Amino acid sequence: MASKSIDNAFTARALRGAATDPTYAGALSFMRRRYSKDIDGADAVVLGIPFDAAVSNRPGARFGPQAIRRASAIFDNDPQYPFERDLFEAMAVVDYGDVLLDYGNHRKTPGLIEAEAAKIIASGAFLLSLGGDHFVTWPLLKAHAEKHGPLALVHFDAHQDTWDDSNGDDSNGDDGGERIDHGSFVARAVREGVIDAAHSIQIGIRTHAPDDFGIRILHGYEVEDMGAQQIADAILAHVGDRPVYLTFDIDCLDPAFAPGTGTPVAGGPSSAKILSVLRKLGALDIRGGDVVEVAPAYDHADITAIAGATVAMYMLGLKAERLAREATAR
Repeated sequence: MASKSIDNAFTARALRGAATDPTYAGALSFMRRRYSKDIDGADAVVLGIPFDAAVSNRPGARFGPQAIRRASAIFDNDPQYPFERDLFEAMAVVDYGDVLLDYGNHRKTPGLIEAEAAKIIASGAFLLSLGGDHFVTWPLLKAHAEKHGPLALVHFDAHQDTWDDSNGDDSNGDDGGERIDHGSFVARAVREGVIDAAHSIQIGIRTHAPDDFGIRILHGYEVEDMGAQQIADAILAHVGDRPVYLTFDIDCLDPAFAPGTGTPVAGGPSSAKILSVLRKLGALDIRGGDVVEVAPAYDHADITAIAGATVAMYMLGLKAERLAREATAR
């Protein structure tokens, strides 16, 4: 026991290296990474966004970051499967904690998220965000596009999120403005040139929306008929070498594998299939990513939280592999 540690989230002396906390105890940062607002030297930063005031059905995703962090404890200590490495041996990762939001003034929310994200992105670190409902992806996309230019969006979801978000109501004294809505961030991102619609793709869609904006869609029934390699190949071919933002709504998965979410839709893929797809996306130039819509109040035995934490871990795994390839090439 002399070599063991506890509460690595607070006691870690370095940003790299595995923690040795017992899985069932210790401070629950994401994968036991050190909690810090000091991101100097970090290759990647994890940011929680506890916001769910934009949901159209069941609320509760404000508790998603907590649930994902708790579930992520199972990934510590051993080399992370299937990457066959300790992700933190050569990649410095910080858990930045959460964005502080005013629950009584949602009009401030987008700006607060964007400002916090922009500060992290400006450091050069890869930003992995934990939602929160899917509205949070809008300010995150803005912050990433400000640095990287228009991004190809790789979007795992049961919904297209291309609904109209215009308010159309000036009765409150404003000019109508835009609604705070988790089902419209894609439409807004296309309109404002934040994403490159022609090279963006959505995977797992099982609902209808008014417009696809020219984004390629792999519908749920297509994903069911395709193998993981076929799905990955379709994504890679469509996106090419463009900078990518990867957003993963946990309701992409069938409710059997992700019951803890606000707008579940039957007929989705298994967690095993989609994780296999993610594993094959190492060639993507992913500049940022998020996992959203985990709502633990509707979960059972942490099924959804574990799926969300695993998706987030895969995003870090792909980043670790890319860093390793770049180091080898130098």
